[in-house]
Amino acid sequence: RQLAARLEKSAQYEIAVVTCQFEKGPLDVKVVFDSEKRITGLWFAPSQPAVEYKPPSYADPKAFDEREVQVGVEPWILPATLAMPSGHGPFPALVLVHGSGPNDRDETIGPNKPFRDLAWGLASRGIAVLRYEKRTKQHQAKLAASKTGITVYEETVEDALAAVSLLRATPAIDPQRVFLLGHSLGGNLVPRIGKLDAKIAGFVVLAGSTRPLEDIYLEQMSYILVLDGRLSADDLKTLGQIQKQVARVKDAGLSKSTPAGELLLGVPAEYWLDLRGYDPPKLAKELQHPILILQAERDYQVTMKCFEGWQKELKDSPNVRTKVYPKLNHLFIEGQGPSTPNEYAKGGNVAQQVVVDIAAWIEEH
Repeated sequence: RQLAARLEKSAQYEIAVVTCQFEKGPLDVKVVFDSEKRITGLWFAPSQPAVEYKPPSYADPKAFDEREVQVGVEPWILPATLAMPSGHGPFPALVLVHGSGPNDRDETIGPNKPFRDLAWGLASRGIAVLRYEKRTKQHQAKLAASKTGITVYEETVEDALAAVSLLRATPAIDPQRVFLLGHSLGGNLVPRIGKLDAKIAGFVVLAGSTRPLEDIYLEQMSYILVLDGRLSADDLKTLGQIQKQVARVKDAGLSKSTPAGELLLGVPAEYWLDLRGYDPPKLAKELQHPILILQAERDYQVTMKCFEGWQKELKDSPNVRTKVYPKLNHLFIEGQGPSTPNEYAKGGNVAQQVVVDIAAWIEEH
């Protein structure tokens, strides 16, 4: 059932956004058209309800200012916001790196803006924080029209490194104390980023996945489809299709010529091949950086299985510290009972204790 429709512009592309009500919840169906009205892309994303965001109580607007900056270079320049503490500095600083999907700089999900919470909470405590539009959000149409494949380097890593470089060159920021925080997929990629920039002061991993992305997606969908206590014929068909796509991703015969339509989420083969064999905890063990790994126990997207992967490999690493929050979900927002997608439609803020713990760890280093 169609709920609403609108048009958006992005460079020379026009995007038709149709909000549809499905059995499991509302989705925005985005169809991308080029200047000749040809379809060049198709995207599905959680619908963003018109619920007002409420700043966290621990944010003090008088303690910091925000300025607009840019991350990266043409053709992939990203609009960004830098939250700077009041005073002369030099301040420690933190880059926020998104999870999977076309996230904005606040990592907005429904009325929740976890990256804005973190930025305002930490800036209130004397830590500069940089957050930026993800490349797959800002340049969605351009990427959809591109005939070349994309890997996590282009999706995430390259821009994260550019953001770190920008902070190092920013007046009033201590270039020796620039840290990086990765959430979900961003946390998964922390070891790759660390191997490419040994001068980063340290890393915070929030719900960092350690298992193959295709396995996690299948597990998530299985969890969501049985939330109502039953599996319909359509549910079983959906799971069967996902299982076939997962098997195709894992197939030893997968190559760059494999059509994206045969693969999970329609993501090109280059992406899956780049991640094949990647073991984040094993690579993290090679890093000398201080690492803080935080996990929400109610997280159904990146579960405790992933956290146990970090713990098992890094238990003897003196540079690594871990912590679990029993009441928090994937966004590090407090709730009760099993977490569900509907929980993201409710307004909330990142738990204050998470902000306190990150700030204390950064000050310690």
